[in-house]
Amino acid sequence: MSTLPGAPALPTKTLERHANLHRLELVNRELQNWFGVDFTYWDGETGEMMRAAEMQPPGDENYLSPIIRTVAAKKKPEIVAEQAGACILAMPLAMDSGTVVATSPFVTGDSYDCFDDVEGLARILGTTAERAAHWGREQNRWTTQSLERMARLQLSKLSVDDEARRLSNEIDKISDSLSSTYEEISLLYGLTQNLRISSSDEQLGDLALNWLLEVLPCEGLAIQFLPTRGENVSTKGRTETKTLSVGICPLEAEQLSRLVSHLNLGEKGAPFVANQRITAREEWPFPKVRQLIVVPLAEGDNIFGWIMAFNHCENKGFGTVEASLLSSVGAILGIHSGNIELYRQQSEFVTSVVQALTSAIDAKDPYTCGHSDRVARLSVCLARQMGQDTDSLNLLYMAGLLHDVGKIGIDDSVLRKPGRLTDAEYEHIKLHPELGYNILKGLKQIEKVLPVVLHHHEQWDGKGYPHRLKGTDTPLLARITAVADAYDAMSSDRPYRKGMPEEKVDAIFREGAGQQWDPAVINAFFAARDELRDILSEERAEIRFDVRDWLK
Repeated sequence: MSTLPGAPALPTKTLERHANLHRLELVNRELQNWFGVDFTYWDGETGEMMRAAEMQPPGDENYLSPIIRTVAAKKKPEIVAEQAGACILAMPLAMDSGTVVATSPFVTGDSYDCFDDVEGLARILGTTAERAAHWGREQNRWTTQSLERMARLQLSKLSVDDEARRLSNEIDKISDSLSSTYEEISLLYGLTQNLRISSSDEQLGDLALNWLLEVLPCEGLAIQFLPTRGENVSTKGRTETKTLSVGICPLEAEQLSRLVSHLNLGEKGAPFVANQRITAREEWPFPKVRQLIVVPLAEGDNIFGWIMAFNHCENKGFGTVEASLLSSVGAILGIHSGNIELYRQQSEFVTSVVQALTSAIDAKDPYTCGHSDRVARLSVCLARQMGQDTDSLNLLYMAGLLHDVGKIGIDDSVLRKPGRLTDAEYEHIKLHPELGYNILKGLKQIEKVLPVVLHHHEQWDGKGYPHRLKGTDTPLLARITAVADAYDAMSSDRPYRKGMPEEKVDAIFREGAGQQWDPAVINAFFAARDELRDILSEERAEIRFDVRDWLK
């Protein structure tokens, strides 16, 4: 039995009494169908009358009350009074709150044209002699044996009906539980299927909130993500608190922070459930919050935020089932946030390594300072023109930064020579792709750039180095980097020459397409000519590995 929101709940005993009365009405209809008369009902424990029959004499309460308690204790139907051709049948009925005894008088004589003891009949019926005589003339005739047999059959049927009703209720509960469990498993499975490192914690959090709103009996939910600890210019973390909500969330972002602070959840890092026993207190500072579950998004000792459910849809209290589901979701989101943070820290490490190596290259050959960054951006521009995806663009940018790292192992006298190189010196400098490969091959995080570092001096016709690969045997990203590297080298000033004019660079590329360079990459070069020219004139001091941060 439900109550209106905000209304006081009925006492348990009152609810049980309502349920018993409803059950008695159903049982009474059954007994009326079988016996053809109405019944009076008594409390089997106290012997007090609960409901009097409408068309039948109820019987003498003083006489029947102690007998009723005996019948209830024996749990078997009995003829409890027999007088002047009539009797009272008593039937014990098992109810949820205890035993109830149903009684009704029946005529057992052959005729009521005359009575030997009308006064005695009136006493057991609890009425006057005149009414007792009138009642007897209106009744069907029974034998005590048939009454007892009918009572046993009816009690057996009621017992079977009760068992069927109990089993039906159990089936309904199991069905509801299975349905709820299926929804919960589907929700958790869906979240785990979206645990991709490319998905942000906020995207997964928004997905979780919308799914939870369909499963949990709450009016609204919210997630508050905390700022990421520390940050790097190339791998930015969250710099401020981020709040997501669905449904009816009774608190604003600032109030959610005050709620967490008020409950000292940052120190405990444990799930918290508050129902009206807590929220109804005068000192509770959030009157719009009647029921509440708060669960940390945690991975180990690291807390990345909080997920909260507000106000039960039926104004009931949240229990362990709801708290357990929210805890499971919070654990998944916490692990996902932890993985993203770990990935961010690894990215910061890789960024630091690349920055150090790039700085080392620039320090080794100051005349080509900035060359690696320009080659990286030129390569990205060419690859985007050729329809490469974002992952390939990011990889190509890092490969461009590191393509000349092997020059760290080249003699300074050769690397900084102002004039043309001798054949021996040229052979020495041709070692830098393999030197770069050997320098980087121990870093697992950047192993995908190794083919570009090793093969960016291969040629389409197979006359390049170090492995004389031909055509598409050279990885595509290396073929793209080769064009970007050549373009920056020809266009930039060197100690021994000025940068070539655009017309000469273009002529060299047209002549070398299909010989030194991949024709498809050369086509992309001329298609993106204006953008490539702008890149040459733009110097940057920072490295940002996610090309989406700087691509227009």
